Formats: sequence, C-alpha cells, structure tokens
Amino acid sequence: MRRFFVKNILFVIAVNVLVKPIWVLFIDRNVQNTVAGGAYGTYQALLSVSIIFQTILDFGLSSYNSRMVAANPDKLPELFPSMLSARLVLMLVYMLLACTWGYAIGYRGWELHLLVGVLLIQSLNALVSFIRSNISALHKFKTDGILSITDRLLMILICGFLLTYPPAARQFKIEWFVIAQVVSYFVSAVIGYLILRRIGKIKLKFTFHGPTIFKIVVQSLPYALLIFQMSIYNRADVMIMERILPDGKEQAGIFVAGFRWLDMANILGLMFATMLLPLFGRMLSQRNDVSSIVKLCVNLLVPMACIISVSCIFFSAEIMELLYHKSALYNQPGMPARYKVVFGTLMASFPGWCLMYVYSTLLTANGSLKTLNIIAFVGVIVNLSLNFYMIPRYQAVGGAMTSFITQTGLALTFVLFATRIIKLPINIKWALALVTYLVLLLGVGCVVVVFMQATWWVWQLCTIGAIGVTLMFVFRFISIASIQQLISKRTA
Repeated sequence: MRRFFVKNILFVIAVNVLVKPIWVLFIDRNVQNTVAGGAYGTYQALLSVSIIFQTILDFGLSSYNSRMVAANPDKLPELFPSMLSARLVLMLVYMLLACTWGYAIGYRGWELHLLVGVLLIQSLNALVSFIRSNISALHKFKTDGILSITDRLLMILICGFLLTYPPAARQFKIEWFVIAQVVSYFVSAVIGYLILRRIGKIKLKFTFHGPTIFKIVVQSLPYALLIFQMSIYNRADVMIMERILPDGKEQAGIFVAGFRWLDMANILGLMFATMLLPLFGRMLSQRNDVSSIVKLCVNLLVPMACIISVSCIFFSAEIMELLYHKSALYNQPGMPARYKVVFGTLMASFPGWCLMYVYSTLLTANGSLKTLNIIAFVGVIVNLSLNFYMIPRYQAVGGAMTSFITQTGLALTFVLFATRIIKLPINIKWALALVTYLVLLLGVGCVVVVFMQATWWVWQLCTIGAIGVTLMFVFRFISIASIQQLISKRTA
C-alpha cells in the first residue's frame, strides 16, 4: 500500500507542478497587475463571499460520496444519479442565497453581476470536484491527477492569449478572467463525466425524488457543517477587510498577493488529502493499520513545508519585489514592507496547513464528524474574534497574523484528537525530531543570510533548500533504503 500510494502521489505532484505554478505565476498574478483600480481586490472579496456560501453548494457531498464509494465501489452506479441530482438542486439554492447575501451587504450593479459570474465558477468547480471524488474513490488516482489540471490548463491557454495578444491585453477586464474560468470548468466537467462513464459504468440520469435527495442531504449534513466552518476561518479575512476598512479593496489586494502563494503551496497538501480520503476510508473500513501511511505523509509533507516556509520568511522582501514590482499598489509609499510582512506571516502557517491536511482527513475518513465540527467551531470563534480586533488596527498584516494563529492552533488540535481517536502510536522522539528540524532550519537560514549576504539572494535561498533536503535524510524522514524499497517491483 505504501508503494502504491507513493507512486501515485509522485505522479499527481509531477503533473500539478508542471501546470499550476504557471497559472499562479503568469496568469493570476498578471491579471492582478493588469486590471485597473481595485477591481482585483473586489473580485477576491466576492470570491470570499462565494467560498463562505460554498457549504450550501457542496453540502459535504464530495467528502461523503468519496467515503461511501471508497468503502463500497460497486454502489457507484446506484449512488451517482441521486448524488448528481442533489448537486444540481444545491447549485441553484447556493446561487440564490449568495446573491441575496451579496445584495444585503451592499453589492450593486457591476459588483453584483461579477458576483453571479464568480458563483457560477464555484458551482462548476464543485461539479468537477464531485466527479473527481468518484474517480479517486475508485483509486484511479493518476486519472484524477490529470483531470485536476485540465481546468487550469484551459485557463492558461485562454487567459494567456488574452494577456499577451496586444489588442486584448490593452483592454483586459476582470470580467474576461471570470468568463475564461467558467468556460474552463464547464469543459472539465464534461471531460470528467465522459471518463467516469467509461470507468465507473454510470449513466447520465436524474432522480429528483424529494425523499431520496432529502436523505442524502441529511446524511451529508455533518460534512456540510464542517466545510462551512472551515470556509469561515479560512476566507472571512478578505471579506472583513474589504467591507470594514476605508481602503479595504487595497488591503484585500495586499493580503491576496501573499495568500496566493500560500494557496499555491497548499496544492501540495491538497493533493495528499484528495488521495488520502479514499485511501484512509478503505483502509479503516477494512480495519487496516493506517499509522505507517500517516507517518509517511508527515515525513514527506512537513519537512518540505518547513523548507518552503523558512525560505519565504527570510526572502519575503526579495520575492515580493520580484513578483509585484510592476504593480501600482506595490509601488506606493510603505507598501513593499507591508507586502513583505503579510507574505512572510502567511507562509509561516504552511507547516500547520500540511499537518491539518493529513490529520483532519484521517478524522473525516474515520467518520469523526462531531469531533471535527467542535474543533472547527472553536476555530471560527477564535478566527473571527482575532480578525475583528486585528484588522482595524493592523489592516492586512492583522489578517495574516490571525491566519497564522488560527491555522497553527487548529493543526495541533487535529493531531491530538486524531492520535487519540484512531489510537495512533504516540512517538515523542519522532515529534521532537520534527520540532528540532524546524529550529535547526531556522538557524541555517540565519547563518546563510549573515555569511552569504554578498551572494545573490536566489543562491542563498537554494542553499537553504539544499541543506533542508540533506537534513531530511539526516533525521531519517526519508532514506535511500526506503526509496529503493518503494521503487523495487518486488515490494508489495
């Protein structure tokens, strides 16, 4: 099982690394730098509104469906029509409620029309996620990996043309960005359905039977509540900034400039979580030991997250200057320092995110939804309290500090509860090794910055990365022997 997991996760990482950084570096960033005024900040605030209401859109169907199909693959043809019908009903309810909320909090005219487009993006994205949850539940991880980049690949082609073709580039609008995403997600949904029809033997039919849909919704309710609470403590900050600060659109833009790179880094953890949910689900249903897979994932994810976080903290100013030096907002007095602090603080939370991806996914696969929801509720209270205190005083920096505190605290809580509920072996030596690794890596960063200050910062960053990877072998998070064993065809 370890070899199967590693081979598939490496493939999924490879295809995502080839496509998604291009989207973030050359498309999303250039859109922010190209569109006029605070249009991109408004788009991100509307995106936060759409994500908060995503609970209604998804209602936990993807997680519930993945867990059910992973445990009982033969039930897919029977489950699919009801699940798809429930999904379409929820899409309609989602768009109506989110538009009503947007109007209630003051969005009018152009902003309200843009919100409809953003909601359509999220609806189609949820449909793609639902289709992918079936593919991954059947353990077709490589197929799911390819489908996971299809939408971004289409967006790169469409937006790349619009941003580089001079007549279009001069008139580029945020609305074009939204339309390109709608088209890309729609095409991806069609491709995903055709793939699932072939491998899952499903048929495109609908079952708008009230009691059946109601039963599915009730069974998905704990998952929906969890997603709702997670969306609040993950996304409320941008909406709060944009609504309560005098320069809210600009502050939201600063925050998003840093959060974008945390979001890109989180692709790594999300890929693990997407694969781990059906994998853990099947293993737990068969009463197999999951501790070795958990340790393997933490050993791969957390040290790499530490390397990325430490590198971004020490070179936050240089990275932001490289990426946003053409932005009008970045070049205003005092803004480079603010970009630096926001970016460094957000990236410091990345190891916590990675821990959450492993342990919260394990609890979800185990069906420990009550525990997850209680933890998430505490996270919402802490996050909103801190945001309403910090943002008026420290603007985007306050939002970044709140995000770091919330994510790190929740990560440790998930670890503690997952260890107790799943009865994972307690390994103090291993935990201390991870902490020691992080502290040592911070020390390496200080030494490199002091003694290599005359060297180009990119070489300094690469030095930290190289030493970090070497230390992963020294601490035996990975080893040559284990790599050879995983590659060996003789290993089961």
